[in-house]
Amino acid sequence: MLIWRINVHERSLERTPVPDGWKTLGGRGLLARILLDEVPPTCDPLGPHNKLIFAPGLLVGHMLSSCDRISVGGKSPLTGGIKESNAGGSTGLQIALLGIQALILEGAPAGDEWQILVIDSSGARFEPAGPIAGLGVYAAARSLRERYGDKVAISLIGPGGEMQLRTAGIQNLDKDKVPSRINARGGLGAVMGSKRLKAIIFDAAGCDKPPIRDPEGFKAAQKAFTTALMNHPQTAVYRDFGTAGVARLCDTLGAIPVRNFSVGQYEDLESISGEHLRQTLLQRGGKANPTHACMAGCTIRCSNNYAGENGEEIVSPLEYETISLMGSNLGISDLDDVARLNWLVNDLGIDSIDAGAALGVAAEAGLLSFGDAQRAGELLREIYTGSPLGRMLGHGAALTGQVLGVRRVPVVKGQAISGYDPRAIKGTGVTYATNPQGADHTAGLTIRAKVDHLDPKAQIDVSRNAQINMAGYDTLGACVFAGFGFAASPESIRDLLNARYGWSVDTGILQQLGRATLKLEREFNRRAGFTAADDRLPEWMTEEPLAPTQAVFDVANEDLDGLYNW
Repeated sequence: MLIWRINVHERSLERTPVPDGWKTLGGRGLLARILLDEVPPTCDPLGPHNKLIFAPGLLVGHMLSSCDRISVGGKSPLTGGIKESNAGGSTGLQIALLGIQALILEGAPAGDEWQILVIDSSGARFEPAGPIAGLGVYAAARSLRERYGDKVAISLIGPGGEMQLRTAGIQNLDKDKVPSRINARGGLGAVMGSKRLKAIIFDAAGCDKPPIRDPEGFKAAQKAFTTALMNHPQTAVYRDFGTAGVARLCDTLGAIPVRNFSVGQYEDLESISGEHLRQTLLQRGGKANPTHACMAGCTIRCSNNYAGENGEEIVSPLEYETISLMGSNLGISDLDDVARLNWLVNDLGIDSIDAGAALGVAAEAGLLSFGDAQRAGELLREIYTGSPLGRMLGHGAALTGQVLGVRRVPVVKGQAISGYDPRAIKGTGVTYATNPQGADHTAGLTIRAKVDHLDPKAQIDVSRNAQINMAGYDTLGACVFAGFGFAASPESIRDLLNARYGWSVDTGILQQLGRATLKLEREFNRRAGFTAADDRLPEWMTEEPLAPTQAVFDVANEDLDGLYNW
């Protein structure tokens, strides 16, 4: 495995051995190490000193179920701190097959022309993007597939990334060649746009899987993990209902976002529940599919293909985060409407969480009525035009609230809160507040913890453990749902890593990787100017009770400040 370093100004490639201090890291952990080593923490996120880094996790490249994710990182234009965003699809696998431990994009382009970066076993080259520049994600992906074939992986940006909007993500092809898997959070698509890269093509044709030091040991560990994963009861739940199955649990806890986080239970829950989504897709047939894998080899298959009444696909996938932020949060109860809004944000290449939160703030300010899906779509289409209104929304909920003078803005470190209200699930609120990534549920969700979610004194340990484990999984390149198998067979992580690399780690390796990663991320943010004052939820969440529990976020500040004193 090598480090590939591409300077977009010189249009040059340098391939170097992995430095000793980087060899035991991958994914999120490696991103944090590189960023702390090489990126000035106070730099302009869209300037020449920031770097955009693609890093597959330590277990990527062997089609382990749910373990071929790609981490992308840089300094976030949204939070002003460190950012890692990971996604499924085919990108991580192909980068690993190319023998790349990290792809580092650095420098500033010499001109304004949009480029396509093509990476294959022979090296890297830049090609003019031509008419692909300016296209939405879906049209651009079709054109790129016609140009480069169906066997490549593609990472690309939409109009949001080209305009360097702070909610812009990077879209990746799923196993069916649909650009549906997005490195969504933190504005990393804007960083890619600042490098004037419309797309990156990864072509691993003729490449072998990464070498395994102990093939028999790896095979045995893989079998143990897969068996544990398939036997875990949650695997069947996510296979049947996907992430949308969480909607009912959140509603029961009084934690689903409703009409700009003003209420915690939704009167039309049945219309947006995972059960309703599954039944709808089974009835419609055609291209509708409630059970779909985003990565080749995934045995959970928690994704879906959402089709309309005619059986033609509207969007893939329709996830809980989008259903909650663009459904109940906007008072929209028709999943067809939510799916169409989801298609728009995908085509724009922006984060559906921050887009939904921004629309909720806009509704609070009177720019649309709650429940008006047509107006929501009109506002999203404003983003395509680059109008002041569209750019405001495309920069996310924080800026939208500042411009419109709204106090109830659900953000932490400038990033929108996802679909779990922290007043009713306080452990997740602790994660939102203290994690270096900002309000990111994938950094340590606590909804399934066996704890009283309303007890402010019971949340620190729960959140700390969740944050450590998730940072570890992100360093492995593992989906959060792979954690079901690893939790049931904790020795399989040890055995997979030892067999793959010839190491001699013990069963505590997941937590060791997680703690090391969080320490690096916290240090980057400290150098960027973050203080304890940044590790807080919005003040209004500590004052405004959330019906029906009437809870506020009341975890003590001194407890938040002590979370990382492990």
